Amino acid sequence: MKIHYSPSPAAANTLSTEALRESFLIGGLFRPGEVIAHYTDLDRMIVGGAMPTTAPLALPSAKETGTEFFLARREIGILNLGAPGAVRVGAERHELGTLDCLYIGLGEKDVTLESSAGGQAQFYFISTPAHAKHPTAVVRRADVKTDPIGDPAKANRRRINKLIHVDGVKSCQLVMGFTEFEPGSVWNTMPPHTHSRRTEIYLYFDLADQVVVHLLGEPTATRHVIVRDREVVLSPAWSVHCGAGTGSYRFVWAMGGDNQTFSDMDAVAMTALK
Repeated sequence: MKIHYSPSPAAANTLSTEALRESFLIGGLFRPGEVIAHYTDLDRMIVGGAMPTTAPLALPSAKETGTEFFLARREIGILNLGAPGAVRVGAERHELGTLDCLYIGLGEKDVTLESSAGGQAQFYFISTPAHAKHPTAVVRRADVKTDPIGDPAKANRRRINKLIHVDGVKSCQLVMGFTEFEPGSVWNTMPPHTHSRRTEIYLYFDLADQVVVHLLGEPTATRHVIVRDREVVLSPAWSVHCGAGTGSYRFVWAMGGDNQTFSDMDAVAMTALK
């Protein structure tokens, strides 16, 4: 498991393109037959991917967590981006179709991920520390009903699909969902904001051969990274996080920190951006 240490705002302003990408961008999460995980110093969140083939894959037991098993002091959200698959939690097997999500709470020791016959699941997961146990729960893509927000004239008409949140599947601190766009809209979260109380992590997916220009950094000293399909951007509490695609795409967002209030954000005026 690779550890990511984040630079300070002042240090981020001095980084080269490659150093910026090394600090804030994670790729290569999905490799057949492997579980890939990255431990960040941002609220101690772990981000990873798993692509089971003929054999099930288990969550990693790693030195970085300092515990006997992965979820000994953690919770996790798992979203299937690929073909149908399943996650076993103890003796129970949970079938996950494309864009179905599974929440697993503190203390579950035996967790394995598997693909169904004839296809390959692609499980994306986010884990945060937890101090209280909540029950395992599935969120079906078909059951998530959201109204669009944004303005087509500003190219940001989108649907925010909340999967793990205070008014739905309960967790200790993890908040997770994904956003998708209506035709012709490409901007996410513009005007931008920061979360001084929470980390946010993005996974961009369904880009095909398109890219997203993702903005990060302090509002008055923005930087950018070019993001491709199934790449992750780490967003510290002090950083803006927004982007525009060259075509259609979706992105998974996940947060962990002091609270679970989705609307708790510090708006940045367009006139303040530099």
